[in-house]
Amino acid sequence: MLELKNICFTRDNKKILDHINLTIDTDKFVVITGPNGSGKSTLAKIIMGIEKPDKGEIILEGKNITNLSIDERANLGIGFAFQQPVKFKGITVYDLLKLSSKKEIDKKEACNILSKVGLCAKEYVDREVNSSLSGGELKRIEIATVAVRASKLTIFDEPEAGIDLWSFQSLIKIFEDMRKIVKGTTLIISHQERILNIADQLILMKDGKIQKIGKKEEVLGQVINKPLCCKLGGENNNG
Repeated sequence: MLELKNICFTRDNKKILDHINLTIDTDKFVVITGPNGSGKSTLAKIIMGIEKPDKGEIILEGKNITNLSIDERANLGIGFAFQQPVKFKGITVYDLLKLSSKKEIDKKEACNILSKVGLCAKEYVDREVNSSLSGGELKRIEIATVAVRASKLTIFDEPEAGIDLWSFQSLIKIFEDMRKIVKGTTLIISHQERILNIADQLILMKDGKIQKIGKKEEVLGQVINKPLCCKLGGENNNG
């Protein structure tokens, strides 16, 4: 279980997060949505430790992790997937999976993980993680590293960013299957309706505050009564 207590965050004299109180239960598929600039991505980064709150506490399974580093949080079981996956010149997909797993895995295990995220294992296991890979391929590889890591809490910050329509459709299928691949809680920052539709719980944010929390049936009506481009659009400003 993850608890956020009275989380506040200000940047350049602008309040980005305004007294956020939130509990995320174990083994749930949770999506945080809302207009651009509502504070979604900032909240995700605060959970991971990339940003530090001005006020408040972060509690993971009863342990206060507010002042812990990114590495310490990762060791406790929090994983984070960025909007734009990181490229690693000179490192193969197999190398990356071994690093992520924190244990020795053979190529057969690596290929099994790659197959589960929709990649032809033989074609990718020895490929270098560099700019020769498309955005969709990098997303799938990143999800594979998350799967092999088996984190207690995995955070995806707008996983649909930078990928084409075909890759996005495949990504939805991967997320639908993630309960079979990844044990633990999955937290996704997104405003894509198809991702919202597969959530166990939706959290709607606006202006740095939580507007509504509930099952998708309870929250989706507020979000998709208008086209998403109108309801959740706007200029990008601190997620």
